[in-house]
Amino acid sequence: MYLLPKPRKWKTTEGIFTICYNRAIVVDNSCPPEVYEDAKLFQQVLCESLGFTLRITRGSACPGDISLRLDEALEAQAYELHINADGIIITGGSACGLFYGMQTLRQMTQQEGCCLPYTSIQDRPQIEHRGFYHDVTRGRIPTMDYLKKLVDRMAAYKLNQLQLYMEHTFLFAKFSEVWRDDTPLTPEDILELDAYCRKRHIELIPSIACFGHLYKVLRTRTYCHLCELPDMEQEPFGFVDRMKHHTLDVSNPESMQLAKSLIDEFMPLFTSKYFNICADETFDLGKGKSAGLAETKGTQRMYLDFVKELCGYVVSKGKIPMFWGDIICAFPEAVQELPKETICLNWGYDADWPEDSTRKLSGAGARLYNCPGVSGWDQLVNQIRVSYENISRMCHYAVDYHADGVLNTDWGDCGHINHPDFSLVGMIYGAAFSWNPEIPAFDEINRQISRIAYGDVSETLVSVLAKISVSWKFTWRNAVDRLEQLREVPLYSMEVYQKAAEQLEEIKGELYAFVSHLPVEQKKQIHAYLIALQGMILLQKLGMVLAGDQTSDETCSGQRCALAEELEYWLYDYKALWRSVSRESELFRIQHVICCYADWLRS
Repeated sequence: MYLLPKPRKWKTTEGIFTICYNRAIVVDNSCPPEVYEDAKLFQQVLCESLGFTLRITRGSACPGDISLRLDEALEAQAYELHINADGIIITGGSACGLFYGMQTLRQMTQQEGCCLPYTSIQDRPQIEHRGFYHDVTRGRIPTMDYLKKLVDRMAAYKLNQLQLYMEHTFLFAKFSEVWRDDTPLTPEDILELDAYCRKRHIELIPSIACFGHLYKVLRTRTYCHLCELPDMEQEPFGFVDRMKHHTLDVSNPESMQLAKSLIDEFMPLFTSKYFNICADETFDLGKGKSAGLAETKGTQRMYLDFVKELCGYVVSKGKIPMFWGDIICAFPEAVQELPKETICLNWGYDADWPEDSTRKLSGAGARLYNCPGVSGWDQLVNQIRVSYENISRMCHYAVDYHADGVLNTDWGDCGHINHPDFSLVGMIYGAAFSWNPEIPAFDEINRQISRIAYGDVSETLVSVLAKISVSWKFTWRNAVDRLEQLREVPLYSMEVYQKAAEQLEEIKGELYAFVSHLPVEQKKQIHAYLIALQGMILLQKLGMVLAGDQTSDETCSGQRCALAEELEYWLYDYKALWRSVSRESELFRIQHVICCYADWLRS
């Protein structure tokens, strides 16, 4: 039996306790009334594993019952779970700790059903704040149903903070020019999601770009004058361009007014005590309209003054500011000028990311979250090995340097083409490694995730999924870069692309074989991977055409037209999959890339 996150102290002994259908979940008198809501959720998930519904009552437990108790001598997020001949006792240091104990018992019943080994667990998290950061801006805005599914998954693995990255994908009152062609989240959506999160002991933290990365905002007629670089609204759309430019002109007082107006409208929708102003990757600062100011003041001081005022504004509203630490890491001593409450979000996503930034910012006295990533951006299928190496390192650094939290990121660069379910493995890595500093080997935790998250009794599914992202050679980012003519994309030989396509076909065959022995509720996960794999195979075929430049031969011309048709049929399936979990959002941009290549193949 596996448990994720792995408990800090966990012992099993001889003996089996059976949960009987006529027993109860008993909320002890030590628990506040709101624990009943947790017990109701617990009752529902246990029914999925047991096949019957235990009744809920309050008072003293009888032999054979599941007793829920509080003990304030425990830390707030700590819990104890004891299973013996008399029944099951879950004790939490608070309602939150008790909830975590319920999640542990839930995983036990998912694997063992009604018959559980005698067990003693004493558990608590290593890192207090354990979050997940989900991009809802760069292409994909999830449906509310999917966002709730994401929250449920987070709760199951004891994560306690969620942030949604927003630039323009919220229905701001005076931003109709910004969101008029989109399917934005509404104030009611946020209020509903905030309440849903609270019931699962998750804090929904507002996060909105307030300095850089204001692509759609700064391309409108109303706000383009606030863009640091002139005439950027004249440039055609580009997946990469949207990430590289569009910083506010700090020399214009209206820029600060705009940022504060976003904060004013967004903040009241959340019950969180935090507010993330982002302020990352301000690449253009001092290179355009504020160049004169940069000559006299310097870009570091310009950046710091703007962020300092925004953080102070957040503090004046009674909240704790957060911001990304990539810019200030170059002059870390400046964190001392920010309000003392401010939290610096230290990010780094490479497999071999060093501890330098963690050490520098921690040494400068910053309150720190370490922020790894699930490595799904630019990918049709997430890079599982990269995410394991990156997340394990960043969690290790967080422990070593006493970081306040870990915030595991899921970005959507280049259209967020990967299905959001593909980030589940990386999300679990972040939850497990931030809770328990004893990090399992790559193959071992993948076996555990295969069993717990996918119900795979062979414990091999994740090892197969991990092979996908390392098997393609002509990638989605290659396709985007060639189309946008951003840089020369070197091509492999036709043989290399042919071999990659064959490897992906083999993996596809392996996944078809998994369908027969996965639980019914998990079979749809395989469908999503099969569609992604087919897209990757077609991209390899496209790479072969580009590498061969077969334009004159009639046979080759027919093959090119056939590939165009395959791409279009794949796009049809992909759009249906997208719409099953996401709003329309920017699906049309992915469609544009596929259609451009299909037209080129026929030309």
